[in-house]
Amino acid sequence: MRGVVWSCAGKRREDIAVSGDDRQNEEDRQSELAREHKERQAKRAAAQTAKARRNTFIGAGVAVVVVAGGIFAATTLVNRNSGEAEAQSTPSASASASASASASQEPTPSPANTGPVTCTYKRDDSLPNKFVGLPGKRPNMKLKKMTIELNRGTVVVDLMTDAAPCSVNSLRFLAKKKFYDNMKCHRLVTPDVSGLHLLQCGDPQAKADGKNPTDGLGTAGYVYGDENTEIPIGKGVVFMTQPSEAAGQNNSQFAISLSDENTQVGAGYNVIGMVSEGMDMLVGLASSGKDLIVNEADITGDGGTTAPKNPVIIKKITFQ
Repeated sequence: MRGVVWSCAGKRREDIAVSGDDRQNEEDRQSELAREHKERQAKRAAAQTAKARRNTFIGAGVAVVVVAGGIFAATTLVNRNSGEAEAQSTPSASASASASASASQEPTPSPANTGPVTCTYKRDDSLPNKFVGLPGKRPNMKLKKMTIELNRGTVVVDLMTDAAPCSVNSLRFLAKKKFYDNMKCHRLVTPDVSGLHLLQCGDPQAKADGKNPTDGLGTAGYVYGDENTEIPIGKGVVFMTQPSEAAGQNNSQFAISLSDENTQVGAGYNVIGMVSEGMDMLVGLASSGKDLIVNEADITGDGGTTAPKNPVIIKKITFQ
């Protein structure tokens, strides 16, 4: 315990010593607070990165469940098995598409028994939709290419019709109905924003403004089953999206993988083909978050999607 010195000089020395101790204690306390703050930031960043990497390709607010008047959005990407609305398709083992030169490796379609193909589409009015009818049950197995004309350029997709006949059949039906004409692609994300790099389109209700909480919900008013789900989502892969933790819920929305980083999510999505032309243009749509209208809800899964600042609009889609 510090003694009391009554002399004036001694008191000044005492005050100086106390002041020095206080400063040291304050510096130690600030250092400790700074260290704790840094640790908390690191933990939050790690948690956010992990969560972002689990985000679904379909965008925030996709899996919607209404409970006691509340809407809960689930956006976790998971592998899925086929569900009750499964298409009764039996595609052949060979794929009609060759891998894009920009992809890391050529994907192999899911093997299946040969035989006649019949597709089943089930009316579903549970989400916002633009219903233009149901596709026919018999797909055209001769389709080889899908051309997507965007306002930013043209994309050609080599189709895996043999392995994903019902998906291709659905897309072609909607394209012939002009369902996709002048539609905005509602979601574009880059690795620095969400841990993924992809462009997603197909929501007829989307505003693609980075603000609308229901972007990513819209469908064509029907669902169909899973097929060709064994391919990892590498660069150039085009696949159908559906709600997380769901099976047999494919609809009008599709996405294009713009990076091999997306292979982290594994397989489980309905692959329809590979980009053979236009990959450089697609990758150039956004180099980082600065090119996007970043919606934090897209990352946390609370609703809404991150959209491109420079709109990406489908002019039309054709098949051959």
